[in-house]
Formats: sequence, structure tokens, C-alpha cells
Amino acid sequence: MARATPRQLTEQLECQLLASRATLAMNSRGRARPEPKCPLRTDFQRDRDRIVHSKAFRRLAHKTQVFISPADHYRTRLTHTLEVAQIARTIARALRLNEDLTEAIALGHDLGHTPFGHGGEEALDAAYRRYDSRGRFLHYQQSLRIVEVLERDGRGLNLTHEVRDGIAAHSKGRANLGVSKLQKLEGGALPSSLEGQIMRIADRIAYINHDIDDAMRAGMLTLKDLPASCLKVLGKRHSQRITTMVADVIAQSQDADSICMSEVVLEATDGLKDYMYDHVYEQERGSRGEWPKVNLTIEGLFDRYMESPELLPRGAPLKDRRALARFVCDYIAGMTDRYATEQYVRLFTPLAWNR
Repeated sequence: MARATPRQLTEQLECQLLASRATLAMNSRGRARPEPKCPLRTDFQRDRDRIVHSKAFRRLAHKTQVFISPADHYRTRLTHTLEVAQIARTIARALRLNEDLTEAIALGHDLGHTPFGHGGEEALDAAYRRYDSRGRFLHYQQSLRIVEVLERDGRGLNLTHEVRDGIAAHSKGRANLGVSKLQKLEGGALPSSLEGQIMRIADRIAYINHDIDDAMRAGMLTLKDLPASCLKVLGKRHSQRITTMVADVIAQSQDADSICMSEVVLEATDGLKDYMYDHVYEQERGSRGEWPKVNLTIEGLFDRYMESPELLPRGAPLKDRRALARFVCDYIAGMTDRYATEQYVRLFTPLAWNR
């Protein structure tokens, strides 16, 4: 009788240890293009590794979370992603759900973010629609496009259905989570797996708290500025707030058919989110903020590449304007803050005469 492979042993352990409502790797709906099974890793472990080794994942280290081209200690899109993965895994383990699936979704959820954060996302969406009225840029759709199409020279990563579903359904925008037992969902369709739902709520837990931390470090707010009613429920310290939110999700989700918070903790969480939008995120839109500069950079690059496609990497579709606009959109979306700035300077700023 043949000895079981490491993957088969892991799948057997999942059957024994995980809750009945967990998503088992052996029951995955599979990949768009079937592949031979890995003898060492489950399908979800393999997806996680493919994301970590992708070029798009590495570029997250130099993409804005909130503060443009951040200095040391401020979060980047990569450190945000890692904090989301840590929180999501903690919840998944406590609920005996599939940690590998949860982590894979978390690591891939923001691959499609543009340079310069959400300001870059809005600017790229507007620039793209000027050349294709039916076009739209949304970072979560771009994350899915990266793993399905763009990575590995157009072959994509060929991830499992469950990971792609979690990535596609993670975004909430400013909408309230709507994940208490008494509230209806406001922020879009839920992922089909509980693991995907965990990542969705972990994303908000992570960014609310680390953005408060960064904003305090930047001198944009103090603890006294935050809503006292929210701090009374969640705690005054960074670690206290995360612990309160995570413990509440675990307690409320033990026997529920979805991942949820209690009404009181959810209200406080949404209250902090609203405060951050009104007093931190939206400030950057004004004439004194950085978003006008972001708009200028993104729109300038888009227009120049459309006018001079020879400046683009090889393979740009030169005869089809809609296809070219899609290519330019993908190219700019993949840039880091630094690279986008360098390209703008190279294309629009006179160089010194050095002879």
C-alpha cells in the first residue's frame, strides 16, 4: 500500500480538526485550468505560495496605504496586507476554520491597488473612462485580474475558486460592515466561504487601527480627538482595540452561519471608520492635500502613453484604442509610488544640461 503524501496527510488532519462548516482543501471547487496535485501542499497552501512569490505582491512594499511615499514606520500596502493576514488567521484558528484559505485570500486581496492609495485609484478610474466610457477601475477587480490574467506573462496564477471568490468580494468602500446578527449587509455581497468573510472583516479591523496609529504619528490627530463613545467600548490603546474587535468576532461567530460582530462593537467600529474618513482620508482631497498632485501624475501619464504608445512595454496593442487604454490602465496600476513619480518626472520635467 502506497504511503500517504504530505498533502494527503494534511487533508486528513483538516477533516479531523476543522469545524464542520470549514472549507476543506480536498473539497475545493478547483482551478479554471486543472493541474496535477502538489504532493507536499494542499491547493490553498499552494495558492498562498503563488501569491507571495508574485511580482504584484512584491510591489506592495512601495505602494501607499494612506500616506504618500511613506517614511519609515508608516504602513505601506504590504504591511497592511500582512497585518490583515495575521488578524484573519487568529480568527480562523479560534473558529477552527481553514487558516490556509484565509491567509491566501488576505495576502491577495490588495494586489490590484494603484500607486498613491485610494487617491490613485480614483484618478486612474477617471483617466481610464475618458478613453473607454464602458471602462471602470476598481482595485478589487484589478486584484482578480492580476491573479487571473496579468501575472506570469499573461497566464495568471490559476488560483482556486475559493481564493478568487474571497479576493473579488472583499471590498466594502466606506459602507458599514453590516455583519452583526441584527444588521443586513451594506458593503456588497459576502464571500461564499466563511474564510473569505473572516478576511473581509479583518481588513477593516486592521486598517482602522493602523491608520489611527499612523495618523497620530503624523500629528494629524490625538487620542482626545477620537470619539469617546467608541473608545469606551473598544479601548484607548491600539492593541486593546484590536483585541476587543477580534475577541468579539470570535465570540459572536461561534455558532452563527456568518462571521459577525455584536451590535455594540460593530457600532463602535463603524464609528471609528466614519471618523477616519471625515478627518483623515478626506483631508487629502483638498487643495492642500496630496490628491490633486496624484490626479495630475496619473492623468498625465495616462494621456502621454495613449498619445505615445511606443513608450509602453512591448506587447501594447497599437491599433485598438480600447485595448490600448486597458493596457495603459494595467501598466499604471502596477506601478509603485516611486516608479510612477520617476516616470512623470522623466516625461514632463526638463532635465539639466550636463555637457
